[in-house]
Amino acid sequence: MAGAFLTAGLGLVILLLAGDVLVRGAVNLSLRLGIPALIVSLTVVAFGTSAPELLISIQSVLDGVPGLALGNVVGSNTANVLLVLGIPALISSIDAPASDTRKSYLFMMAGSVLFVALAATGAFTLWQGLVLLAALALILRDQFREAMAHDPDDEEPPEGADPTMPWWKIGTYVMLGLVGLPVGASLLVDSSILIARTYGVSETVIGLTLVAVGTSLPELATTVMAGIRRHAEVAIGNVIGSNIFNLLAIIGLTAVIGPVPVGASFFRLDFWIMLAAAAALAPFVFWKMRMGRRVGLLFVALYVLYVAAILIWD
Repeated sequence: MAGAFLTAGLGLVILLLAGDVLVRGAVNLSLRLGIPALIVSLTVVAFGTSAPELLISIQSVLDGVPGLALGNVVGSNTANVLLVLGIPALISSIDAPASDTRKSYLFMMAGSVLFVALAATGAFTLWQGLVLLAALALILRDQFREAMAHDPDDEEPPEGADPTMPWWKIGTYVMLGLVGLPVGASLLVDSSILIARTYGVSETVIGLTLVAVGTSLPELATTVMAGIRRHAEVAIGNVIGSNIFNLLAIIGLTAVIGPVPVGASFFRLDFWIMLAAAAALAPFVFWKMRMGRRVGLLFVALYVLYVAAILIWD
């Protein structure tokens, strides 16, 4: 069984590394082709950083364990708030973001409610997937419109941008990412299924816990380092953006490929915890409250209780 955990860890490492090099390669390829940096940030970087979760979800559906896909997305959104923000708040508090994130937050809440409403139909199939992707398109359209109103000289270079990167290196990064992502996803999904069956828990629980926390590690590591450097305020905006993409893009695209049934257990606890965690960000978004160490401790404690609850109820 130790081998299954090692394989899961290896698959996760490959996924994260492949996602990183794919973003670097795709960003620089896009810039070399003359695509504005702002557009690259809103599309290439956003989709690229969600590539590990997307490949896991697609692989799960193809392997006949769609509960792992849905658990990964729901669990990641919960972990993004309670862990990715909670742990840095414990280290060094989080100030309200200087930029206005209210509209993005409302988009996230609307997307979360839409997601749960569609889940109530019993499964995410083609039409539900298209509805989610249409909602994502509307959000991106609004962001493009606002972004294009800004002065291009004020644009920050997107993540992974390197104007001096040679063509051969760009090609290598893209190829490594495209090859590594499916390999890592296959290893992680197959080993997760084995772990679930060995310990008698469902693939859904593995998705909500092991896989969800694993795929949230890049955001957690980035936010912890930002907290140490006293710049953790950017984390709230990153979490909001990540959660929007998880719900609308990942499940939307996965549902187009194959149906994702929604187990009754999600309505017993998981969806409501995800919505409650999202709602808990409201004071920090609208009233610019400081996320101090007590809040961080509360968030982390709530996440631990949530994991314990789903393990007991499974």
